[in-house]
Amino acid sequence: MDAYEYSEMLKSLNIKMDNITHIVKPDILSTRLKEIEELQQDSNFWNDSENVAKIGQEKTRTERILTKYNSAFNALKDGVEYFELAKAEKDEETLEMLFEDAPSLENAIHSLEVEMMLSGKHDSANAIVTIHPGAGGTESQDWASMLYRMYLRWAERHDFKVEELDYQAGEEAGIKDATFIIKGENAYGYLKVENGIHRLVRISPFDSNAKRHTSFTSVMVSPEIEDDVDIVIEDKDIRIDTYRASGAGGQHVNKTESAIRITHIPTNIVVQCQNDRSQHKNKASAMKMLRSRLYEYEMAKKQAELDGVEKSEIGWGHQIRSYVLAPYQQVKDNRSNQTFSNVDAILDGDIDAMLEGVLIAQAK
Repeated sequence: MDAYEYSEMLKSLNIKMDNITHIVKPDILSTRLKEIEELQQDSNFWNDSENVAKIGQEKTRTERILTKYNSAFNALKDGVEYFELAKAEKDEETLEMLFEDAPSLENAIHSLEVEMMLSGKHDSANAIVTIHPGAGGTESQDWASMLYRMYLRWAERHDFKVEELDYQAGEEAGIKDATFIIKGENAYGYLKVENGIHRLVRISPFDSNAKRHTSFTSVMVSPEIEDDVDIVIEDKDIRIDTYRASGAGGQHVNKTESAIRITHIPTNIVVQCQNDRSQHKNKASAMKMLRSRLYEYEMAKKQAELDGVEKSEIGWGHQIRSYVLAPYQQVKDNRSNQTFSNVDAILDGDIDAMLEGVLIAQAK
């Protein structure tokens, strides 16, 4: 990097920082933080445990955003000042130091930019993820299990917890269905861009003729919403079926109809849970899943109306990304138009750059 390139980078980062400042409104956040601290000094505040938890989460998030914002703002301000001073004094040593630190400065602004894109109402929530293979039997079921592992590895990389709600293994390989909750800050904010159809092209390990196969799997992501969100589910609109849990789980799980499947008749949304030995607990988890799926459904429908598109265009029949393993290796996202060659790393959960690329593309 030379002085001209560094100068152009600073101009670009300053524009981004101005946009971020407009979104963050640091003065308002600082005022809100003081209000929270005053609330916490009132002894009566601690009597309502639910409100304490809610305010505590808001405080943590506000402090994190302000810390990130101030750090990036000050780093950029220092970069501009040091650059102008070093350029005027022809201080080559300082200029070289600034050029070396340029990537970390860009990363700080980029990280803050992504943080601002995760400021939606439920972006900070846990993510309920459902993976369902398309037509194709063992091929698609194996592809579904590869995506399942990718998200589990992503969660592991972020030290997020995973709670399995439903898992139905395929007869030969892979999975027929899987639903799980990824619990962590901004889990839904990141993974919401995974909603849609994922396409795989590869030499099939199940084909003795070693031919290329194309498989499809749908991924549905919804936020784990709080009980105070106004989602009304009437008894007449749902059908509840019980069945025996499949797979491992002990004698009791396999011999009693503890698994629950709930169908929401007006939308044809189906959720199921077999994680617990208790039918009552499985029903409670399934109802939570249904509320989250209905919330996501209503939000998608409203967005479709705003965008002027038919509802069918935002359904699950929309291919969002292709993973090609043969004859070459490449992952391409159809929203960001970005391509990635590190396919093995992506399938091992290294998907942050891909997710952030979509978030940025959608924000634009």
